[in-house]
Amino acid sequence: MDIKGKRLRLLFSDVLGVEHGKYLFGDVADAGHAGFSIGVYPLTTDKEILDVSRQQFDVGLPDVEAHIDRDTLRPGWEDDTVVGIADMKHHGDPFEVDPRQVLRKAVEPWREMGLDPMFAYEHEFFLLEPGADGGWQPESLPSHRVYGTGMAIDPSGTVDAIVRAAQRCGLPVECWNSEFDTSCYEVNIRYKEAIPAADECFLFRLLVKEIAAKNGRRATFLGKPFNDRGGSGLHINFSFRREDGSNAFHDPNAPDGLAPMVKQCIAGLLAHHEGLSALCAPNTNAYKRLKPNLLSGYWANWGHDDRTVGVRIPPARGEGTRLEHRVADGAAHPYLVTAAVLHAARFGVEHQMSPPEAQVAGEPPNTERCVPPTLEVALAAFEADDELCAALGPWLVETFTKLKRAEWERYAKTVGDSNTTEVTPWEIDYYLPFF
Repeated sequence: MDIKGKRLRLLFSDVLGVEHGKYLFGDVADAGHAGFSIGVYPLTTDKEILDVSRQQFDVGLPDVEAHIDRDTLRPGWEDDTVVGIADMKHHGDPFEVDPRQVLRKAVEPWREMGLDPMFAYEHEFFLLEPGADGGWQPESLPSHRVYGTGMAIDPSGTVDAIVRAAQRCGLPVECWNSEFDTSCYEVNIRYKEAIPAADECFLFRLLVKEIAAKNGRRATFLGKPFNDRGGSGLHINFSFRREDGSNAFHDPNAPDGLAPMVKQCIAGLLAHHEGLSALCAPNTNAYKRLKPNLLSGYWANWGHDDRTVGVRIPPARGEGTRLEHRVADGAAHPYLVTAAVLHAARFGVEHQMSPPEAQVAGEPPNTERCVPPTLEVALAAFEADDELCAALGPWLVETFTKLKRAEWERYAKTVGDSNTTEVTPWEIDYYLPFF
C-alpha cells in the first residue's frame, strides 16, 4: 500500500496487550521504522518500570527498533492515515519479548510439519454510556435481545459505525450481533493465517475503543465488568491448512469426519489447561467470569457442539472443521494467547496424546480440573508448566509474570479480600482505560 501523502500510524503491542506507536510523516513514514525505549516492556499501565532483567535501568533503557511489516499496511480509521504493525528488533535481531515474535516462533514448528495454522476470533465487548455519577454504565437498551440486530440493540448506531469502519480498513468482518447480556456485542472476523489473524484482532480492539469514543461511548473487552451480568470472551477457532490448501483437521473417511490430530490437539490443550489460564485470563477481573455454569471454558473438558466445555468441536466439517478454545477472556493478549494455544496443541500432537472421554451434553462435568480461582494461583500454575514456559521463552515468561504479579499485588492490597468473586471498583478504575 502506498504511504505517500499520508501519515503512518506505526503500532506495536507490549506484553500487556496495550498498543504503542508513533505517527510518522514524509520520508520517515516511507522508511517505516522508529526507535522506542525498551522500558515500554516492563512498564505497568500506571507507569511503574518493573525490575525485569535487560529491560530497564540495568542496561540504560536503550532503544528497540520498530520496523514496519509492509504486509500489514491498511487504510486507517483516522483521516489521511495508514496503519501498520511493526516487528520489534533489538541490536538488529528479533526482540524476544515482542509478542508478535513470540507468536511467530509458535507458528514455525507447525510450518516445519507442512501445516499453516489458521485462526479466527469471536470478539465480545460491552458498550458503555456516560452515567449520572460521572462514570460509565451499560447502554440503556430496554429492547435488548440475544442475537439482536438494528435499532433495538444499537439505537445510537455506535456498533454499526464500528463495523463499517472496520470494513473500510480492510478487516473482513463476517457478522455481528448482540450477545446474551444487555449492551454486550460480538463481532466475528474471517479466518486467516495465525499472525495476520492476531494482527487484525489487535487492530480491531483498538478501532472499537476509538470509534466508540468518537461516538461518546466507551467500549470494554474486560471479561466481567459488571456484577449483574455475564461477561466477554475471546473464543479462539483454529485449524491447520495443508500445503495443498486442504484442512488437516478433516478426514472424510472417519465416521466423525475428524483426523486423528484433532483429538491429539485437544489432549494437549487439556493437559495444559491450568498453565494456559494465566495467558487466557491475564488480569484479576478475568477470574470473576471464569466460574462454573457460565459457558466460559472453566472446565478442562471437551465435547461435540457443546458450549459448556473448555474445548468445543463445532458441527461444521470439510473446510469448516475446527476446534474452538473457549477459555480466553475478552481482554486476553491476541498474540500471546494464540502462541500458547499453538504450543499446547503441538505438544499433544508431538507426544501423540489422547484426550479423556468427551463430555456428555447435559450431564455434570466429567472432570474436577478447572481454571485456577485467581490470577495469583494461575501465575503459579503457569510457572509450574515447564514445557509451556520453555516454548514461550524465559525472557517473555519473566516479563509477563512480573507484570502480572504487580497487578495482583496492587489488587490484593486495595480490595482486602482478594478471593472475592464480586467485581470491585479497583478493577474498573485500573483496567477500563486500557481494556
